[in-house]
Amino acid sequence: MASALFFLDLKGKTLLARNYRGDIPMSAVEAFPILLSDAEEESSSTPPCMTDAATGINYLYIRHNNLYLLALTKRNSNAAEILLFLHRIVEVFTEYFKELEEESIRDNFVVIYELLDEMMDFGYPQTTETKILQEYITQESHKLDTQAQARAPVAVTNAVSWRSEGIRYRKNEVFLDVVESLNLLVSSTGNVLRSEILGAVKMKCYLSGMPELRLGLNDKVMFESTGRTSRGKSIEMEDVKFHQCVRLSRFENDRTISFIPPDGEFELMSYRLNTQVKPLIWVECVVESHSGSRIEYMLKAKAQFKRRSTANNVEIHIPVPEDADTPRFRTNIGSVHYAPETAEIVWKIKQFGGGKEFLMRAELGLPSVRGDEERGGGMMGGFGGSMGGVGSNSKVSGKRPINVTFEIPYFTTSGIQVRYLKIIEPKVRSPAHHTPTDKLLLTSRLLSCNTLRCHGYDTSLSLETLRSGCRTLLSKIDHGRDEQGNEVTAFGVAKGT
Repeated sequence: MASALFFLDLKGKTLLARNYRGDIPMSAVEAFPILLSDAEEESSSTPPCMTDAATGINYLYIRHNNLYLLALTKRNSNAAEILLFLHRIVEVFTEYFKELEEESIRDNFVVIYELLDEMMDFGYPQTTETKILQEYITQESHKLDTQAQARAPVAVTNAVSWRSEGIRYRKNEVFLDVVESLNLLVSSTGNVLRSEILGAVKMKCYLSGMPELRLGLNDKVMFESTGRTSRGKSIEMEDVKFHQCVRLSRFENDRTISFIPPDGEFELMSYRLNTQVKPLIWVECVVESHSGSRIEYMLKAKAQFKRRSTANNVEIHIPVPEDADTPRFRTNIGSVHYAPETAEIVWKIKQFGGGKEFLMRAELGLPSVRGDEERGGGMMGGFGGSMGGVGSNSKVSGKRPINVTFEIPYFTTSGIQVRYLKIIEPKVRSPAHHTPTDKLLLTSRLLSCNTLRCHGYDTSLSLETLRSGCRTLLSKIDHGRDEQGNEVTAFGVAKGT
């Protein structure tokens, strides 16, 4: 539980505060800038939780844009719960104000205090669903209705607090997205040193009534526990985290993901995978220095995925010395330009076919004559050479990575597969224009967006898949009826490659 919440600017000045328990003086926030400064001096990465030894007060914070969101507590509270609540505040306020920053805090004091009172009570988190809060906390002025008695929405006091009753749609739709982030460390010889996939399943539900959904994935633990065999590849998910709508007891028993979905867009689950993945785009960069007056870059990019796939919107960012000028470029595809504000060359390729490789050559002038050890940016030798220029004694701390971003439609990185999605709709009395057995439209989208970073001196690179999930083929559609005679539709999605 949290005793008090504070919104601070980057200088540590309080913009807004809410004291929930009254067991901590509001002046305790003055120690936060000092603790933060001391933590930054001790380590480059500051911890999200700090304790003042003199007062015994715990400080838990996150930073968003030009704001610090700070929670104070004297108790041995659940730190993860408080930090997650702070992130939920950011999500809710962003939905209300479009952008959460210092100016939006100053312009919306009244609404923010109303939201804080509803989202937390006596230090305990309460309603954090944006759609439910928007039903009775609005930014629009309205006239007092003397006929209607003020009361909270049913969803606030209902067992299913994330979904309101009486929702009706003429056309029922469900959209399913798989979003993955891949952290990959590869040596210059192509050996994968570290590989980790962080994924999330996001949904958009526009369904009538109170439907129950059941989602089946190619979960390895599920196949082993039930003794069933999988026709294709099965994956072993770790650190699985679900939305509050998922029935955890059902998942623990038979690994079935059963839930009553919120209305609209939400994140159903997140997971982690430890799997070996090869770099999708291999980058080699060679730097040549000419008497310290100019520097030349020779770059080769090769796609290491199948020819039937195509990477779209490829951008390769090559760091160069900050004082470089008079750039000249030559390439056989795409466009190249120099970005002096970020001191890098940007090579853009609209479409990068699988199995293909392209070359680019750049030459820049160096107005200040320096030694090899002082020259910054770029790589020397083969892939993973020195980022600090020709000299092999360059400091590692001054090197910047080559950054590659791209999107690959019809491509999945982890091999996660949606085996089925069943929608069970209870019988409801519907208006004449609405039938209980509306046709359900399910669209599964899988789009793979990857970021490739090449680290020079230590001959390694890091690949991040920022977004995965584009439309894949629906491989199987099964129709049936449940025990009550309602129509059940199951969709299986073809495995991405």
